[in-house]
Amino acid sequence: MESIASFLLQSLNPATAKQAEQQLKAAESQPGFSLLLLQIVASGADNGTRQAAALYFKNFVRTNWADDDDKKISESDRGSIKREIIGLMISVPPLLQVQLGEAVSIIADTDFPHNWDTLIDDLVSRLSPDDMVRNNGVLQTAHSIFKRWRSQFRTDELFTEIKFVLDRFCVPYLQLFTRVDELISSTTDRAALAMLFQTLHIIVKIFFDLNCQDIPEFFEDNMPQCMGLMHKYLTYANPVLNTDDDEEAGPVEKVKAGICEVVELYTQRYEEEFSQLPEFVNTTWSLLTTTGLEAKYDLLVSRAMAFLTSVVKVQRHSALFSSEDVLRQFVEKIILPNMSLREADEELFEDDPIEFIRRDLEGSDSDTRRRSATDLVRGLMEQFEKSVTSVVTQYITFYLDQYAADRASNWKSKDTAVYLLTAIAAKGVVSQLGVTSTNMMVDVVDFFTKNIAPDLTASFDEVHPILKVDAIKYIYTFRNQLTKEQLVSIFPILVNHLQSPNYVVYTYTAITIERILFLKRQNAMLFNKADIQPFAKDLLEQLFRLIEQADTPQKLAENDFLMRAVMRVIITSRDNIVALTSMTIEHLTKILIEISKNPSNPRFNHFVFESLGALIRFVVPTSPAALSQFEALLFPPFHAILGQDVTEFIPYVFQLMSQLLEAHAAGDLPDSYKVLLAPLLTPALWDSRGNIPPLVRLLQAFLLRGGNVVVENNQLQGILGIFQKLVASKLNDHYGFDLLETVFASVPVAALQPFVKQIFLLLLTRLNSSKTEKFTLRFVVFVYYLAGLQKEGAGPDFVVASIDSVQPGLFGQLMQAILLGDAQKVKGNAERKICALGMTRFLSDSTALHSEPYQKIWMPLLTALLKLFELPMEESKGDDEIEEVDVEDVTFQASYSRLGTAGKTKADPFAAVPEPKRFLAEQLTKVDAASGGQIVATIKSGLPADAQVVLKGYGMSL
Repeated sequence: MESIASFLLQSLNPATAKQAEQQLKAAESQPGFSLLLLQIVASGADNGTRQAAALYFKNFVRTNWADDDDKKISESDRGSIKREIIGLMISVPPLLQVQLGEAVSIIADTDFPHNWDTLIDDLVSRLSPDDMVRNNGVLQTAHSIFKRWRSQFRTDELFTEIKFVLDRFCVPYLQLFTRVDELISSTTDRAALAMLFQTLHIIVKIFFDLNCQDIPEFFEDNMPQCMGLMHKYLTYANPVLNTDDDEEAGPVEKVKAGICEVVELYTQRYEEEFSQLPEFVNTTWSLLTTTGLEAKYDLLVSRAMAFLTSVVKVQRHSALFSSEDVLRQFVEKIILPNMSLREADEELFEDDPIEFIRRDLEGSDSDTRRRSATDLVRGLMEQFEKSVTSVVTQYITFYLDQYAADRASNWKSKDTAVYLLTAIAAKGVVSQLGVTSTNMMVDVVDFFTKNIAPDLTASFDEVHPILKVDAIKYIYTFRNQLTKEQLVSIFPILVNHLQSPNYVVYTYTAITIERILFLKRQNAMLFNKADIQPFAKDLLEQLFRLIEQADTPQKLAENDFLMRAVMRVIITSRDNIVALTSMTIEHLTKILIEISKNPSNPRFNHFVFESLGALIRFVVPTSPAALSQFEALLFPPFHAILGQDVTEFIPYVFQLMSQLLEAHAAGDLPDSYKVLLAPLLTPALWDSRGNIPPLVRLLQAFLLRGGNVVVENNQLQGILGIFQKLVASKLNDHYGFDLLETVFASVPVAALQPFVKQIFLLLLTRLNSSKTEKFTLRFVVFVYYLAGLQKEGAGPDFVVASIDSVQPGLFGQLMQAILLGDAQKVKGNAERKICALGMTRFLSDSTALHSEPYQKIWMPLLTALLKLFELPMEESKGDDEIEEVDVEDVTFQASYSRLGTAGKTKADPFAAVPEPKRFLAEQLTKVDAASGGQIVATIKSGLPADAQVVLKGYGMSL
């Protein structure tokens, strides 16, 4: 335990982190490793070591609990973890509770309730009437389990799980809710109240969890008591809990915000049962009109407005808001104060511009006052479009007149006017596409011409930077409403704004340019390579200048919006980027070298590699000489990334290496790649799941360009060892088949012969011991692939002999049990074509199927092939398997994010046969002629008449 604790401590120090992580990785396979981590969490070690242990434990569980092919967590360890983790959870500090709570949620996702039916009883038994520290641990654990339900689809299995919880948890939950209320009412001690409100906050969150899918009978029966408590704390005020901090929400604000979420849920889902709704509406109105503008109230105000938005959308409550006087009060007292720019917003614009942008962007996760006020306007518009448009338009005119009277002093008035106009004009909003429909009573193009265009064309010092941002954002928002001609005329003005000295201005410019270039009209890209060509050089130079002006790797990678724009310019330019290849690749290489020193922003990193992939994709086919230039520039940083084990980047490097190698002709395996093959076969490299997809692709590229080299260097056995590891894994077996098919395609059969029996033994053992639908169908495709393969030593009789070498007569058993029936379940046109060609080769080329004991298989095989051609694909039952790790989870471990620009088109191994049906007829006709008419005679005597008609339709004479 001491050595593991030491490695964990060293992992916190950048100077020793890499080596410590390698030591920990090696220790993972030791028996009881996960329990050692929990012991360190529970120990008296320093807080840093305990936090590192909790974090490592959570990630270890995430990686290995659901799919543990390497058996890193034994069954006994799993039982011990489930017995001990709840007790540990409630005894450690809150920071550790968060990590352990997430681990519990991960375990519960797999095991609860069927393989962990004591969990809820264990939690309930640990609740205390007085110890809130203990209760917070229990409740935080419960919340980490229950919150999973919020995003899940309604299924019988889900409702069974929820009922299992409700039956055991509801009564003690409400008792604790009541007890906390009693304690709050009876104490004036600040520390005690703060702790109680922490507890109350989790109680409110759990209330949402328990009600998120359907209203439970328990809560329906106890609604007066529950909603009475909710209303009490929505109106609660206590000077003792007031905080001096104007930025961070205090405990009371967090509880009130949670209550607003609950009543919003009840309004949207259970409005008929929610008789207390009018009371909450009045209270929320009062709350919104009396709450200050300080940032600490932002979350509360946003959630309160979200609740009112849900109310105004309910048809039977619309009468409450239908009069113009009420609508005007809505605008004056709630919408305008929360849509106007505050001093705190200006400070954020200046001091933390990237955070300002992330909060401000449409579709972001931030609950800002402006966004919530906009949503409220749009909610009112759904019911009273004409009245709301009339009222808000009057205020827009008022604010624009204020601005016109004194532009220097009243620039905020115009900012408010633009936001109000956007709120009433935009109806359908999709973050990827912009506004998809608009209010017919608002002319967005006319407003642009009169009020936005002047700010765009003004110099940077003539207009306040926030108004510049408003103007650019207006284009971003209404890009769908502008014609291509209008956008083309705006484009040079936008490009010029990349020279702005203001961070938000030039970043919003990059965002808008990128989204304009992404626009589609009638399923085609609106902007093509000719449209972007006049601007491409200037755009890339400006974007690279802005990215590279940072003084640290972290700062350089901060602004992923700029890097995304670089990627989009390259993609839009397509092969026209050839003229800018040297400049672009040099900048991208320089950036790559910098960010690899300390990867900090996964999105920025991804766009860098996408940009490189796009450059390779569009330049190499039209300028083959560029291939060696790319390799010369990229291989040094690639080797450095691999040598320094920059885990976040390694999967990307393998994808780009694959792309570069695939650009070489078949048989062309340069020496610079040959030296990489041995290191790529190192088992440790294949332990990271994120490496597996790109590594398999890279090995496939090696084999297809140097299969003979692999054999000559005695590396075939190493590659087959990788296949063995992959095919044993339910998660990665499909990659094993991909690799194996390429091995057979690229390596002489004679060189493979010593391994063939063992290969089939491995496949058949897996088929027998832990068969899954996915594995079975890949096995079916593989067998038919080998049968259809046209190379010396291969073909259908090779398949029969190979399978029978494991056990005589086994081929016939597999045909009857799997190969005949399951071909109909195979998905994908390419895969079904492989099956069809393989089956055809069995029928026409196999001597084994024309003699005993397999002669009787011939007619059922022909029947199965005709079904494959003519009948719809059968639905497979599925395995509920996760085939790939979560591509979003790139923070704590290397994962696989596929590069769209470096994508590989799946080759058709049988491209020489364009029409499989005609091919079947031709092959059968050929073998019939050679057999003196025996095939036709067999078909006529054994194949049903309707099937014979089908076969004639393929071109066969019967």
